[in-house]
Amino acid sequence: MEYVFYFGITLAVSTLFSIGGVGSSVALIPILSFLGVGFDIAKAVGLFANTASTIGASIMNVLRKSIDVKQVLPFVSMSVACAPLGAYSATQMDTYYVKFFFALFLFFSATMMLRQKKKGTITYTKAWVMVLMGGVVGFLSGLLGIGGGAMIVPLLIYLGYDAKQTAITVSFMIPFSTFSAFSTYAYLIEIDWILLGVVAVAAALGGVLGNHIMIFKLSVEQTRKFIALSLYAIGIKMIDTLVF
Repeated sequence: MEYVFYFGITLAVSTLFSIGGVGSSVALIPILSFLGVGFDIAKAVGLFANTASTIGASIMNVLRKSIDVKQVLPFVSMSVACAPLGAYSATQMDTYYVKFFFALFLFFSATMMLRQKKKGTITYTKAWVMVLMGGVVGFLSGLLGIGGGAMIVPLLIYLGYDAKQTAITVSFMIPFSTFSAFSTYAYLIEIDWILLGVVAVAAALGGVLGNHIMIFKLSVEQTRKFIALSLYAIGIKMIDTLVF
């Protein structure tokens, strides 16, 4: 019965976060840990859930031709390369302060998104920008056990990128870095494969459902507000787990 409960929790969280193009692991990890799952296992499962939920959305977007795959290859390559480095670093350092400042960054980013009024007109054209973002996202995925969407999405939107297209594009890029980081954790720790399978199926379903809602049910403004509110919730949860 506990696996059925994990399935329901993962489905709900993955659907909500997929709407904003942000991976669900940042919420799933503290939830699973609170429910009694070991923290390292929770990070590994959360990373795999991120992969499953965003890859479902990615396939849908590729089929709709909403993604320029060639344009994001520099990001994907760099994120895959840096994710294992972040995962290894997590075993060598105390990430308490990293998580704390990351939570503060989420509050700042969400506030900037809510205040941002200019129309999104920037597009993904420069390879070096994609390489830089890929390296940062990949490293954070491994270090904190989360997808980098929570960091990259608000930055791009504040700079003027279209909110909906940003969410679509980032949801395509994230599964590569998260799977790379998951592979490193799977090598270092013992995995509950039944839990992993249950969470993966629920996350994939949630990713497709959330992506459908984002594409067909929400406006750009609604998408931007939803992402901001999601980031506030993430930040509050991170602070709560660090302080209490």
